[in-house]
Amino acid sequence: MSESSPRPPFTYTPLPEREPIRWPGDARVAFYVGLNIEHYHVDAPATSIFPGTAALKPDPLNYGWRDYGPRVGIWRMIELLDRLEMPASVLLNSEVCVENPEIIAAGRERNWSWVAHGTTNSRLHTGFETRGEEAEAVAGMFDQLERSTGARPQGWMGPALTETFDTPEIVAELGGSYVLDWCNDDQPYPLLGPDRMISVPYSIELNDIPLFVGKSFTGPEFREMIIDWFDQLYKDGESTGRVMTVGLHPFIANQPSRHRYLEEAFEYIAGHDGVWLTTTDAIADHYFEHYYDGAMTALAQRNGA
Repeated sequence: MSESSPRPPFTYTPLPEREPIRWPGDARVAFYVGLNIEHYHVDAPATSIFPGTAALKPDPLNYGWRDYGPRVGIWRMIELLDRLEMPASVLLNSEVCVENPEIIAAGRERNWSWVAHGTTNSRLHTGFETRGEEAEAVAGMFDQLERSTGARPQGWMGPALTETFDTPEIVAELGGSYVLDWCNDDQPYPLLGPDRMISVPYSIELNDIPLFVGKSFTGPEFREMIIDWFDQLYKDGESTGRVMTVGLHPFIANQPSRHRYLEEAFEYIAGHDGVWLTTTDAIADHYFEHYYDGAMTALAQRNGA
């Protein structure tokens, strides 16, 4: 990378050199459900199960497949989370607040954490002509989520994990404290630039879209991958705490043929001692309270400041 090339909003911090993390209750793993609740436009292509019709307007095949999520899949997911007493971190398109208010009401009853996730997943968070244009757009999303959910978002994840070089700073200016777009760690870590802004782990590998749509996983394969992932992090977490999430979309993971395998995997995780069933907001709060200042000091020493 040349001196003039843009750099990512973080610096390299090898895990063995970090202060060990201890989660509440001395848990080895902080586990959160990354629940994507999204709105799609009927006249725009988006995530598709059959690309052959994706450019049609309308595209009943793919739009209907996606629309299974808010109509049926989310309610199956809610039943599972309620039974296991699992909270959720909801990655929420702001248009859902208008289109599916019943889902917002259900989440408010359960004290879900709400993460700003763009306006719609029919449009990526890119193509802004100015920083001011982006700032206005993100502020509108934050304001809509606050009006509808009753809580100001603390976090951001762009549609398809998109952001600009300005997004973390804009999120910080709006009162946010973390982003989920950078899937490169098992622990939170500070971002460069804005004050008190961190990356919280999210997974694009342990995620139902790449696995079911991209790799044609079966339900049993998905269950086994979740369990294998957890077992490794649980082992690793004996020395320093880890974060685990499963990225889920109710129009995929909660289809009838798949839901039982997700249920079995979640039961496995919830059945272990030493697991903190939590949210992204709580993970960020704990990190800021106990580890952020030390991590910033270590970064300054590493960079020779």
